[in-house]
Amino acid sequence: MDSFFNSQNIIGIILKWKVQLVVVVVAAILLSALFSSPIFITPLYKSNCLLYPSNIAPYSDESETEQSVQIFQSRDIRDSIVKKYDLAKHWGIDSSYKHFESTLVWEYSQRVRINKTPYGAVEIEVWDQDPLMARDLINGMLDAYNKKIRYMHKEKFGEVVLNYNYIMDVRKNYMDSLKNRAEELGVKYGILEYQSQTREVLRAYLGTGGGSVRSAEAKGMKKNLEEKGGEIMMLLEMMRAESYAFSTMKLDADRALLDYNRNFTYVNVLSKPFVPDKKGYPIRWLIVVFSTVAAFFMAILIIGLIERSKFRSLATTRHEG
Repeated sequence: MDSFFNSQNIIGIILKWKVQLVVVVVAAILLSALFSSPIFITPLYKSNCLLYPSNIAPYSDESETEQSVQIFQSRDIRDSIVKKYDLAKHWGIDSSYKHFESTLVWEYSQRVRINKTPYGAVEIEVWDQDPLMARDLINGMLDAYNKKIRYMHKEKFGEVVLNYNYIMDVRKNYMDSLKNRAEELGVKYGILEYQSQTREVLRAYLGTGGGSVRSAEAKGMKKNLEEKGGEIMMLLEMMRAESYAFSTMKLDADRALLDYNRNFTYVNVLSKPFVPDKKGYPIRWLIVVFSTVAAFFMAILIIGLIERSKFRSLATTRHEG
């Protein structure tokens, strides 16, 4: 027995049931056009943006692009965009609904897409029923991203600045204590500069023969230099070392303060978001074509099964007769 689903039988079925098939095709076209219309499916407009991250340093082993994608997908940016543009109301989500939060998050994930391109850029796509809103949401995300990175940098460099300020205060206090001790030795013992004073004391002491008032003063100064000279030399050396360390640390602290106060942007926009003038979803002609083709082949299948059932019934009747 020949198969009912070979090419000859299919052609025969089409010719025999052509009126019914035409009705099915026309009905599929009309119904798919109707159900893909704005009455049933809200048309969405797509705006997109292409960018490269800048002025950031990656964490761990991720790239700058991967870090940017993670930040764009962060809850902080999502919540700020939802609040700024009142997206729950705009998308018609009832705030009293039991699953309001999860519904809003799901809707956001369907309408906002952030991906890394094969060339290392970040692509942002936003779908919305309002073309102007689609563009504005991307601009809002870029602004929120810059604020987020700026906050993260200020938080990080703020800690660095505080640490530098603390350490510099400790060093400054230590330098002041060295200076105060050196001044105390100078006032109390008359020691101002060890090497030059030592030469003058020896010259005065040896030149007087040891019997004059000047010789007595030289002896007193000589005694002071012997007792406190080593300390003053150590103080002067420590003050020079601390002064050098302080100045070096001051340069690093200034760099940290510069990083803290910088007001950079953190994206290089290659393709700016735009206001779309043509809807991107749904593509009605595709829906109509696929629906019509599917309905046609389904009708062929059902008709074939009907014809086969009839053939078997007829064969059974003849066999019994």
